[in-house]
Amino acid sequence: MIRATVLRALVLMAAFAAGLTPVTCLGENSNRLPTKATKELPPELLSLLRQKKMPKYSPIVVRVFKEEAELEVWKQDTTGLFQILKIYPICRWSGDLGPKLQEGDRQAPEGFYTITPELMNPNSNFYLAINVGYPNNFDKANKRDGSLLMIHGDCSSSGCYAMTDEQISEIYSLARDSFLGGRPSFQVQAYPFRLTPTNLARHRSSPNLAFWKMLKIGNDHFETTHLEPKVDVCNRLYVFDAQPPPNSPNPLVFNPTDKCPAFVVNPQIARRALEKQRTDELEYAQLLQDNVPAAPIYSGLDGGMNPAFLAQFPGRVTLSKVLPWGGPYFPQLPPIPWVDNDGSLTSKWFGTSFSKPTACDLARASFLSSALVGYRC
Repeated sequence: MIRATVLRALVLMAAFAAGLTPVTCLGENSNRLPTKATKELPPELLSLLRQKKMPKYSPIVVRVFKEEAELEVWKQDTTGLFQILKIYPICRWSGDLGPKLQEGDRQAPEGFYTITPELMNPNSNFYLAINVGYPNNFDKANKRDGSLLMIHGDCSSSGCYAMTDEQISEIYSLARDSFLGGRPSFQVQAYPFRLTPTNLARHRSSPNLAFWKMLKIGNDHFETTHLEPKVDVCNRLYVFDAQPPPNSPNPLVFNPTDKCPAFVVNPQIARRALEKQRTDELEYAQLLQDNVPAAPIYSGLDGGMNPAFLAQFPGRVTLSKVLPWGGPYFPQLPPIPWVDNDGSLTSKWFGTSFSKPTACDLARASFLSSALVGYRC
C-alpha cells in the first residue's frame, strides 16, 4: 500500500512538473513514469548493498561537498545506522563556495534540505532530477530566494549539482527505493567542503565562516552518531536534535524567525558531538597559531568539476559570470590564485580587506563560540 502511494505521487509529480514548471532543470510532458525512472539498480550496486548489509528499501542520506566535487550516498544498514554506500564524483557545480542568496547568482545551495516524493522529477530535460527543496525554512527566514535547484544529469549546471546520466540514474533509483520502503523523505546535506579544522582554517577569511561553523554542528551530529540529524530553525539559525527540557509539559514549537524556545540537545548525541568539537577546536586553534595559508575569498571561477571529468569535459569550468554573493554580471577577469601567508596576491587586486578576517579576530575567538553567535562574527 505504501509503495503504491509513493508510485502514485511520483506519477503525479511527473505530470505536474511537465505541465507547470519552467525548463530550467525540469522537463518534458508525460503522464507516466518513463523507463529511466523505474529501472532496477545495476547488479554491481545490488551486490554492494548485500555486502554492506543494507536493505534495498532502507532510508538514505545524501551529502554534497562543493570544493571536493563529491556526492556521498549513505544508507541505513541492518543495525539502524547510516553507513557510506558510494561516493560519486560531481561532474559540474556552479557559483562559488558559500550559500545561495538570490535568484540568478548561480550559487548552488548549502544547508540541510528535506526531499519528498513530489520533488523527484522523472521527466527532466537533464535526464533525471531531484529538486533539493531550496529555499528551506532557514533560507526563507534569512530572506534568500531562488528556485528549481536540482541534483540532475547532463553535467551542466546553473545553480545545480550536475552528475552524469549514469550517476543520476543510480542516485535517483536509490532515492526512489527509500520512498518505496516507507520513508516519507530523505535528507540532503550540502556543504562548501568537508568541514575539517584544516579546511575551516584555510577559509577563515570568508564572510561565510560563521555559517559554515553552524553547518558543522549538524555535520558533527551525523558523523559521530551515524544517525540523520533532526533539523529545526529558530532565530534564523539551524538547530539540531533539539528536544524539550526534562519535565517540560509542552511540545517544542519552532518558528524560523522567532526567538528559540527552551530546549536541550539529545544527551547521547550531544556527548559524542561535543567530544569531536573539542578535538577539532584544539586543532583549529593550532592551525591559526601556525598561520596556515588562507584561501582567497573568491576563486574567480564559475564553480568546479571533479578532476575525474576534466579530460572528458574540457572547458566546462569557466571564469565567473557574476560578482560573488549575487552581484551584477561580472566582466572577464583571471581567477585569483592561492594566496601566500600575507595575502599579497589578493591584496594587489582587491585590497587588504579581502585577505583578512572582516568582522572579528578569529585567532582569538573560540572555534565553537564563534559558531554559536552566528552572523555576528
